[in-house]
Amino acid sequence: MQVITTKQELQEQLTDWRHRDEHVALVPTMGNLHAGHVRLVELAREHAERVVVSVYVNPTQFGDGEDFEDYPRTLERDTRRLKHIGADVLFVPEDETVYPFGHDCSTVVSVPGLTENFCGASRPGHFDGVTTVIARFFVLVQPDVAVFGQKDFQQQLVIRFMAEDLALPIRIITAQTIRDADGLALSSRNQYLSDEERAVAPQLYEALSAIGSSLQSGEHDFEKLEKKAIKQLKKAGFEIDYVAVRRAQNLAIPDRDCDELVVLAAVHLGDVRLIDNVVVTI
Repeated sequence: MQVITTKQELQEQLTDWRHRDEHVALVPTMGNLHAGHVRLVELAREHAERVVVSVYVNPTQFGDGEDFEDYPRTLERDTRRLKHIGADVLFVPEDETVYPFGHDCSTVVSVPGLTENFCGASRPGHFDGVTTVIARFFVLVQPDVAVFGQKDFQQQLVIRFMAEDLALPIRIITAQTIRDADGLALSSRNQYLSDEERAVAPQLYEALSAIGSSLQSGEHDFEKLEKKAIKQLKKAGFEIDYVAVRRAQNLAIPDRDCDELVVLAAVHLGDVRLIDNVVVTI
């Protein structure tokens, strides 16, 4: 596996692959890799001969008071892990490679509508930072395929819309959420949970799964299901950002005829913000 830090070296490697008619998959990450990221890389390998994994903690998607400075940076460990699973390139760019004119003078890519609710409402500007940096990695790597995780459901949907709206020739693939044995979705931020909080955290997935089961049983009172889950989670000690049942295709409010729904939530447990979702076909 090559570790590449410059645009020029990356372009030279990509040109060599293109001359061999090899397809390229991109897995963008912020590092601190876990089993969920490993699955993204494995899925990328199923769809392309070459896999590029980027590690870049993007400052523009962090708001005031968020954990940019404290976000775990574990590049040495990440490098060993990626070598072990057979990534072809680890791309670790400097800030000036991603933002040549600096963060404050950079072109911003924004997806209206989809970014205004849920995590977009709770974290103003967050999705503009995500789409801006992903668009830049799409230009730098020019992948045929890009792989994202379902845990960040709203994010992957926003990126899908961006790619389609800009007619980018990139296939967006979403990998199913990887969970611990007790159901908690793997996340780089889980390490911040205390032992007591970690014991409570799986109840988020349990609450979302209960809504999913009710939907599959024919329940159509979405608001009632949301309120029940919120009450249950508050009782367990969570602070609620949102719990919502929406159309999986566009996060619109569903009607009774909708056949694919997503139950999504964001909560706080202590100082840790957790997100999760369950996709339901009815």
